[in-house]
Amino acid sequence: MLLSGFLAVAPPSRAQIPLGPVTVGAGLRTSFEDTTPATGNSTNQFLLNDVRLYVNGPVTNYLKFMFNTDYDGVTNKIGVLDAVAEIGKNPEFNVWVGRFLPPSDRANLYGPFYAHEWNVYTDGVQDGYPFVFQGRDNGAMYYGTFAKKVKVSAGGFDGKSATGNYKLLGAARVQIDFWDPEDGYYLNGTYYGDKNLLAIGGATQVQGGRTATTADFLLEKKLASAGSFSVEAEYSKYNGLGGYNAAYSKSQGAYGLASYLFPKVVGPGRFEVLGKFAKADFTHGSTPSFAQKTTEINFNYVIKQFNARIMSFYQKENFNRVMTNLWEAGIGLQIQM
Repeated sequence: MLLSGFLAVAPPSRAQIPLGPVTVGAGLRTSFEDTTPATGNSTNQFLLNDVRLYVNGPVTNYLKFMFNTDYDGVTNKIGVLDAVAEIGKNPEFNVWVGRFLPPSDRANLYGPFYAHEWNVYTDGVQDGYPFVFQGRDNGAMYYGTFAKKVKVSAGGFDGKSATGNYKLLGAARVQIDFWDPEDGYYLNGTYYGDKNLLAIGGATQVQGGRTATTADFLLEKKLASAGSFSVEAEYSKYNGLGGYNAAYSKSQGAYGLASYLFPKVVGPGRFEVLGKFAKADFTHGSTPSFAQKTTEINFNYVIKQFNARIMSFYQKENFNRVMTNLWEAGIGLQIQM
């Protein structure tokens, strides 16, 4: 919700500074937001959304260590984001042990710092998988990339810390990159025109007969001197596992996102427009079922991709019952080093 960044396998766009064999990095997301519900008073806030510190480096030729922390602006606490022993030397065979993002949807694997839109994880669809902290869980996983096109990952994770159920939580994901390949295990929500990308992925998590399943899609195309466009989509179904609202045991939904990055450089960066629409249905709850529709529009100024960007946003959330409609608007700043 990241350096859904994770420097041991990070592609070149990830923020990092080498200090001998060790790399360190930091990230900041901060914003001003005006939130106005259909009933009640509006709020105006300056928010410190996220602050992250990243450290990783090699132990041997086959063993690497990654340690990342995150300041959670909601709880005002610092927590362990990633703490991973990574074993492996080639793309086909890698084992991670510790705390990290389990196999899940693309949205979880890019997190807030590498998401395309600002208001990630508010639509009832993206990354409803259970977690301990910021999408992470404690466990062990295998992942491999074959022919630079097919990415496979599977593992077992601590169910009690994520859901309160002592049974093991299993997770798996398969992704195919039909055009340009994507490096590493963690992903991006966009590559800002650096890749021609057509990727389809599917993931599932299972615990004691309860399931969470998603399918995701990303298309990105460079248009030579005409900039680049991107299309992202996802379908999710949370069947007794995960979801956005604990009062409802089942939910499902989908979203579509489209963007255009203008080719002309203005000052140090380029402008981008982005639109997203999502719909989610919440059922089997203690109160009546309801539907959520979310519309988001961004107008962004991209200075250095994920390392420096200014993002203005407007978002409207409509509910047919139970919840209160609201809209919010604001401007966010993200920097990384």
